[in-house]
Amino acid sequence: MRHARRRVVRRGTQLAAVGGLLLGGAMVTTAMASETPGTSAVPFSSATEAGDTGAALVAELGTARTAGSWIGADGKPVVAVTDEQAAAMVKQAGAEPKMVSHSMNELKAATATLRGAPRVAGTAWVVDYRTNRVMVEADSTVSASHWSDLSRVAAGIGTFVQMQRSEGTFTTRLNGAQPILSTGGRCSAGFNVTNGTTDFILTAGHCGPANTIWFDEGQGNNQQVGTTINTQFPGSDFSLIQYAGGKAGANADVVAIGNGQGVRITGSADPTVGQKVFRSGSTSGLHDGTVTALNATVNYPEGTVTGLIQTNVCAEPGDSGGPLFSEGIALGVTSGGSGDCTTGGVTFFQPVTRAMAALNVQLIGSTQNAAGGQGASPAPSAAATHSAIAPSAASPGSAAPVGTSDDTSLVARLTDTRNVGPGLLVIGGSLVALVATRYFRAEQDRKAYQRYYSATWG
Repeated sequence: MRHARRRVVRRGTQLAAVGGLLLGGAMVTTAMASETPGTSAVPFSSATEAGDTGAALVAELGTARTAGSWIGADGKPVVAVTDEQAAAMVKQAGAEPKMVSHSMNELKAATATLRGAPRVAGTAWVVDYRTNRVMVEADSTVSASHWSDLSRVAAGIGTFVQMQRSEGTFTTRLNGAQPILSTGGRCSAGFNVTNGTTDFILTAGHCGPANTIWFDEGQGNNQQVGTTINTQFPGSDFSLIQYAGGKAGANADVVAIGNGQGVRITGSADPTVGQKVFRSGSTSGLHDGTVTALNATVNYPEGTVTGLIQTNVCAEPGDSGGPLFSEGIALGVTSGGSGDCTTGGVTFFQPVTRAMAALNVQLIGSTQNAAGGQGASPAPSAAATHSAIAPSAASPGSAAPVGTSDDTSLVARLTDTRNVGPGLLVIGGSLVALVATRYFRAEQDRKAYQRYYSATWG
């Protein structure tokens, strides 16, 4: 059996899966040795490639003839369609069609009706592409009367709106009871961004209002990291923390995954349902899972947030704002959810593409290659391919140290795991949301990352 080969492919501009943003640039794909020739018109070995193909087909066919797309178990795109002609076009493009009863127009009309009903904190709903349903969930705080009222609304829409109750509680992942790094509570950094002049931390909006001051508590120095200058919550859930010195520093395009190791972030994109993703946070560390739905609406006690990414990745209080990424691509920052990393749960994320477009900023480290308007995903350099471990030239899926041992700056001190204290961990001036109140629960979380990308790149 021949070995899989790694190659860099230059892509044309394509529609992203959510939000209608245009994404262009280069990506890494793999020729899979086990793939049977002729099974697909296009060899799909990347979630980004599969997601872009599915989204492009949905855009071409329109929301009256489709009902979303996702990544199948074999890694190929699946597109929900409402007629045979659309199914034939999807198949011809190398994707798998799935016939469904309800178009995206019908599904969106159902969610619009739910939004028009009286707001009930502790509820959430998403369009489930794979089952062609709108799923409405109520947590343990929702009263029987509110549940009954919402059930009547759902019944009036149609049988494709399904109700279910959850034992958990939908909350933002902020924890003000533990040691804090800001006047608003302890959160996690997401990604480093810039407007071309000044550098910022992109994190969750519910972490604190404008003028919230953030500190590094390592070794008791209480050194100021920055100040929140822009925040949007509820409605959306993102904010900007301006660095006190104006600049993020070296390795600003790296997020850490534990044990002093990091992943270079080379661009941003919208995720696809079924995509494998990873999340880091200052409470629970690195965990992985899949995207289960897009454009989720969550009625937190503090207010309603829309347009969120839903995943089955766990998160805990203090993980708010931490990065969600895949294949070296920034996808979102942690908003909230239910459950924990012992029993599992559901976690929602603010898409980074929408946040950056609203804030008029771009990811640091990739802006020099950016082209086009807001939301464009720049092409990575040859030395910084998607999912490359930073800052060394280690191959994807392998480990490399973050920072250098002879650097005595604040950045190096924070990188040293011996100095990690409770709260936000900012590594190398880059935005990292990692191990603060406790170390990684299990080595398998990091190994899951290595296993996944070793298989992806061969």
